[in-house]
Amino acid sequence: MPNDYLLAIDQGTTGTTALLIDHDLRVIGQQTIDFPQHYPKPGWVEHDPEEIWTSVRRAVFRLFEETGITANRLAAVGITNQRETTLLWERRTGRPVGQAIVWQCRRSAQICEQLRHAGYEKKVRAKTGLVIDPYFSATKLTWMLRNDSATRRRAMDGELAFGTIDSFLVWRLTGGTKHVTDVSNASRTLLMDLKTLAWDDDLCRLFEVPQNILPQISPSAAVYGTTSGLDFLPDGIPVAGMAGDQQAALFGQACFEPGQSKCTYGTGAFILENIGERPLPSRHGLLTTVAWQLFGKTCYAFEGSAFIAGAAVQWLRDGLSLLRNAEEVEALAASVPDSDGVTFVPALAGLGAPHWRSEARGMIAGLTRRTTAAHLARATLEGIALQIHDLVIAMEEDRGEPLSLLKVDGGAAQNNLLMQLQADLLNRPVSRPVTIETTALGSAMLAGLAVGFWSSLGDLSRSWQEERRFVPASTPDWRDDLLQRWQLAVTKA
Repeated sequence: MPNDYLLAIDQGTTGTTALLIDHDLRVIGQQTIDFPQHYPKPGWVEHDPEEIWTSVRRAVFRLFEETGITANRLAAVGITNQRETTLLWERRTGRPVGQAIVWQCRRSAQICEQLRHAGYEKKVRAKTGLVIDPYFSATKLTWMLRNDSATRRRAMDGELAFGTIDSFLVWRLTGGTKHVTDVSNASRTLLMDLKTLAWDDDLCRLFEVPQNILPQISPSAAVYGTTSGLDFLPDGIPVAGMAGDQQAALFGQACFEPGQSKCTYGTGAFILENIGERPLPSRHGLLTTVAWQLFGKTCYAFEGSAFIAGAAVQWLRDGLSLLRNAEEVEALAASVPDSDGVTFVPALAGLGAPHWRSEARGMIAGLTRRTTAAHLARATLEGIALQIHDLVIAMEEDRGEPLSLLKVDGGAAQNNLLMQLQADLLNRPVSRPVTIETTALGSAMLAGLAVGFWSSLGDLSRSWQEERRFVPASTPDWRDDLLQRWQLAVTKA
C-alpha cells in the first residue's frame, strides 16, 4: 500500500487539529478537538498536558474514521504547536509535573521586571532577538523551579525533562525515546543563541535553568524518530517535520523569499516577515526569530504579536453575551457603517510588539448613549486590524521597504469584513489562500520535505493558491481619523 498522505498535528491554544494532506497540498480530512483552559488566578493561564494529549489522540482517531483512510498509508507526521507554553515531565514515566504554563500567562511578570531592572535586557535581546517578557518560556520555567523546591531538586538530578508542546508530543509519539525540539521553537525560549542555534550557558545561568533538562535542538525538517506504542497510530511512522505555529504558517503560505509576509489571525494575531539568512536586529520593538532550518540553511524572520485577536471576539461572546457564537460578529459589525467613534484596545493580556507593555489592560473609549452592540462589534474588529497596522509599520521602518502584499490565514481570516478593514487600514492588498489552515499545512510540508515526499520548495510554491484578494477601498480621511483615535487610546490602555 502506498505512503501517499501526510498527517499534520496542529496543537493550538484552545484545541488540537489533525489534518490529512495529499501530494497536491489538498486537505483530505480535518478534525478538531477542543480542550479546557484553566485560570487559577487573575493573569494566570494553564493547560493540563494530559488533556492536550487526549485531544491529539481523539483528533487523529476521528480523522481516520472520517476519511476511511488507514494510518499505514502515512509517509510521515508533522507537528506544529503553541510555542512558548512550558511544561515539565518525568523522564522515567512520561507523566507531566503539574500543569503547563501557557504563553498567555503573566505570572512571571515580577521575575521579568527584576531582570530588566538589573540591566539584562540588552544582553538578552542581542543573543536571542527577544525581549524579557512573561510571554517566553524561560521565565515561566524559572517560576516553576523557584516555587517548588522538590521540582527544582528533581530537575537538577536529571529526573525531569523540559519542553514546549512540540517536545512533549514527540516524546509521547516515539514512546519516550526522543527528547527534541526544532530551532524555531527553541528560538522562543530566551535560552537559545540566534547565531549559534545552541543553548547558551550564560542565558541558562541567568534564568536558573539546568541544561540537563533541555531537549536536543534539531532542524525543522528531519526525521526525529518513529511512532511507537500508540493506540491511534501504527509503529514505525516517521515523525519528521516540526515548527512553532507562526513559523509553520509562514512556511505554509510559501513565504520562502525575503520580504514576503503573512499574518495569522487566531486567539492572538501574529505577523511574520521572511528576512533571509541573517538575524537582523529590530529598532522598532519587533522580535527576531528563527523561521526554519532546512537543507542546511537557516531562515530568520521579524515577528510582531498581538496577544488578543480572536480572543476579543470570544470575550464579546462569553464575557458580555453579545453573541451566541463567534461567527455572528461579522454580520453584527457590518450592520452599521462605522463604529461611531468607539475605539476598543484589546489589551486583555497586555500589549505585545511594538509596545511591549505587560501592564496594559483593555480599554473602550468613545461610548455614548447612541452606542450599540453593533458599534462595539465593529470597534472590536477595527481593534484587531489596528494592532496589525502598528506591526506592519514597524516592519516597514525596520526593513526600509514598503510591504507590497500581506498573506493572511487562521480562523478569523474567514471574516471578510475584518480582512477588508485590514486592507483599508494598511492601504495594501490582503491575500487569503484556498487553505487557511496554513499552520498545519506548513508542518506537513516540512515533514514531506524530510522524507522525500516533495523534493524542493519549488514543488510547494506551485501548489499554493489564492482564494480571494482584498483591495483597499477606504478614504484617507477615514483612515487618519481611526488611526488618531487609536493612537490616543493606546497611550491610556
